[in-house]
Amino acid sequence: MPGPSHDADREARPTLEAVAASAGVSRATVSRVVNGGSGVRKPLADRVRKAVEELGYVPNHAARTLVTRRNGAVAVIIDEPEFRIFSDPFFSQQIRGISRELILHDSQLVLLLVEGSGDFDRVARYLAGGHVDGVLAFSLHTDDGLPAIIRRFRVPTVYGGRPGLPGAASELAVPYVDCDNRGGAAAAVRHLVGLGRRRIAHIAGPRDQTSALDRIDGYRDVLPDGDPALLADGDFTVEGGARAMAELLDRRPGPDAVFAANDLMASGALRVLRERGRRVPEDVALVGFDDMVSIAEATDPPLTTVRQDVEGMGRLMVRMLMGRLDGEAGCDERESVITPTELVRRASA
Repeated sequence: MPGPSHDADREARPTLEAVAASAGVSRATVSRVVNGGSGVRKPLADRVRKAVEELGYVPNHAARTLVTRRNGAVAVIIDEPEFRIFSDPFFSQQIRGISRELILHDSQLVLLLVEGSGDFDRVARYLAGGHVDGVLAFSLHTDDGLPAIIRRFRVPTVYGGRPGLPGAASELAVPYVDCDNRGGAAAAVRHLVGLGRRRIAHIAGPRDQTSALDRIDGYRDVLPDGDPALLADGDFTVEGGARAMAELLDRRPGPDAVFAANDLMASGALRVLRERGRRVPEDVALVGFDDMVSIAEATDPPLTTVRQDVEGMGRLMVRMLMGRLDGEAGCDERESVITPTELVRRASA
């Protein structure tokens, strides 16, 4: 015996008219309430919501879009290879903060990964289609084409990280959220100086990202006359930290402290120090950056590091974007927010 048709299923679903009849209001009133419109008095709105719950009515997304002129979706664009995004806990924490805040605003997260410039056309087509209300973009690099694409389609955007590089909207007053990278790095190096360390090396992040440049500047703020040979470039990965530590030891065998620009690189540096017979912290003190607890508390010894509120910054990016979408007074002037950092002391320094 044939089962019920899809048409029959659709007919069985409650309609706007049924909700209106149950609530004793007009169809237009029901539409405004369930689709997020305004101008309905609270007693009427409450009656509509009660009828919606009792009847199990599900609002039509297309109708809601017509009323609110919103898609209920925000694109999160990350300009990093897929393996970095799914192996670095920084990204998972930031995405978690974004997702949790978007839920409070009844909006969906659309994740767009960018492996390289070949993906720019795909991102441009998607934004041109008007599928999202706004964009949250982070991990930008030098000569990054993403900001120009976003500006072309006039999509409201908040950046994660200070855009201060060529091609990254540096000439524009754009809204962004970042931590105090420079101040946090300086605090880490001052801590090492306070321990009596004098040959302090730095493993830097990629120099095509402002976070890495700001952390280098923080290191140099404390050690303006430091030995240039004690600075090595990494890439924010465990392997990059290991390579940079090996390079430092080959070039200057006697550092008594290392400040790594993130916890992943610090963990790679720790592995190489152990392989070379250096004790941490007895021979070499070690400080990271980010306070990724899954890393910092799992190393042996646990990692002293600079904490930034990564999840909180993700939530703040969403709130800034929603303020712009809602036309909040003064939101255009609130072009940047720099959140504080703090040193978390553990056994490695």
